[in-house]
Amino acid sequence: MEKNTFPISTYIATSLDTAFEYLCRLENLNEWTLFSRMLEKIDENTWLGTASCYQNKLYYHLRKINTPLFRGIEWHCGIEYENYFQVYPVLLFPPSYLEPNSDEEGVYFHWVSFVDPNRRTGMMKQAIGLVHTSECRSLKGNLERNAGHTSSVKGRYTLDTDTIYIDAPIELGVEYLTDVKNIGEWAHLLNPSNEMTSQSGQFIDEYGQTVQVTIQVHDLNNYYLLEQDFFYPDFEFIQRCPTLLIPCSYAFGDPSASGFIQHRITFWKVGEVPTHGKLQIEDYEAESINIKRLLEAQAGNKETFARGMSYLPRS
Repeated sequence: MEKNTFPISTYIATSLDTAFEYLCRLENLNEWTLFSRMLEKIDENTWLGTASCYQNKLYYHLRKINTPLFRGIEWHCGIEYENYFQVYPVLLFPPSYLEPNSDEEGVYFHWVSFVDPNRRTGMMKQAIGLVHTSECRSLKGNLERNAGHTSSVKGRYTLDTDTIYIDAPIELGVEYLTDVKNIGEWAHLLNPSNEMTSQSGQFIDEYGQTVQVTIQVHDLNNYYLLEQDFFYPDFEFIQRCPTLLIPCSYAFGDPSASGFIQHRITFWKVGEVPTHGKLQIEDYEAESINIKRLLEAQAGNKETFARGMSYLPRS
């Protein structure tokens, strides 16, 4: 796992619209975070406030993310107004995204944090994961209480992630990963079975089952969202893997940072052992290692692969 990326997820028993509107109001951070408190409204989407991991006031800025099938926002933080070095993408998935025709109510919340290793203190490295985990639990509690619940509600799915650093230009990564015809190179459990286009194609998995793969890409201005859908027609089963491709220069607020972060989000039904598609998170991780190897070689950065899965600033 990429050690500068900190993801956290939970199921929240409230509507997608309610969760989105609540998160879009920065002053609501006062209710559920560990003492991030909004003190002064600067503009429509920016507040000046305190923070739990910085011994300094911070500017908090919000940007909305629009996608066809789910919603999202970004929080940005910085010591100077309009000069933000911290970025926190948040995605909100309705249950119907995970499982078409699902009758489950609620929303799946996924929060990603990036911390520049040049700026990260020892306390931040040790605390960010546990603090965000507790804050996520607090957010869930506040929204579920507002929806009339008196105890934590369990969802049908859990989310898991696979994150890796790739030392190649983001444009190269987007071009390569959005072309279905390249899947046969990096997905060792799938073999092409017939003609295909750049956005869709048919494969055969390790059990000889037919898999129809489609890929869509969304330009989110500073980075990309890649949707990879793997559909098994004989079983009416779909496995989805939305993936963020984020330039390190944007994720870490450092114009000199090269390459990009690939962050894959996966969904697993509670209490069930999958029998089709990827059966474990390690299947995704193995693919990502292969993607890193191939793209870094194309970019002429073969020496980076030996340094591991995480971004490291160059000397």
